[in-house]
Amino acid sequence: MTTAEQIRELREKTGAGMMDCKRALTESDGDMDKAIKWLREKGLASAGKKSSRITAEGTVGSYIHMNGKIGVLVEVNCETDFVARTDNFTAFVKNIAMQIAAANPSYVSREQVPETVLENEKEVFIAQAINEGKSQDIAEKMVAGRIEKFYKENCLLEQEYVKNTSQTVGDLLKETVSVIGENIIIRRFARYQMGEGLDKRSENFAEEIAKQISKVQ
Repeated sequence: MTTAEQIRELREKTGAGMMDCKRALTESDGDMDKAIKWLREKGLASAGKKSSRITAEGTVGSYIHMNGKIGVLVEVNCETDFVARTDNFTAFVKNIAMQIAAANPSYVSREQVPETVLENEKEVFIAQAINEGKSQDIAEKMVAGRIEKFYKENCLLEQEYVKNTSQTVGDLLKETVSVIGENIIIRRFARYQMGEGLDKRSENFAEEIAKQISKVQ
């Protein structure tokens, strides 16, 4: 039986996506060496090795939804102009823009979260736990798990991919790198929502977008 620890170890060794690692271990009866070979044969074990390559090309993609109620701009970089013009790359950029529209992340990765934000979140989480009746010691031990949840909700690469919730956006990125054969970086994005910050009737646009996007194959 494949364990989470085996999947994590294989992912660290190969840079392949979580679901690909799980399948590789299943196909290899849990044998780590055979699983690595399986991933290499499928072209899924090289994404991590490409992560240090320079990405000076790419494109700025856009997505408008809900009759202009939400708009997204996202810059995604790759290594060559040739790849930037391929269908696989442009489709990936569009999917990332749709993800941002639906899931409303605040950062690309956990490394971008300012320390001041993390400290504030930790203070809030501890106060919440204490209000729930937990002791100070227990509350502080619970912080790590709640911070991980914060990352998954607010960092694009940590979020569940809205078109396939069995993988994260980070997994999708690695799979795309394996298919395209070049390093890809999601550099930055901006998301605009009509009337955001103004007093008006509340509408859950993000939830509506996620429902519609999940139906797109």
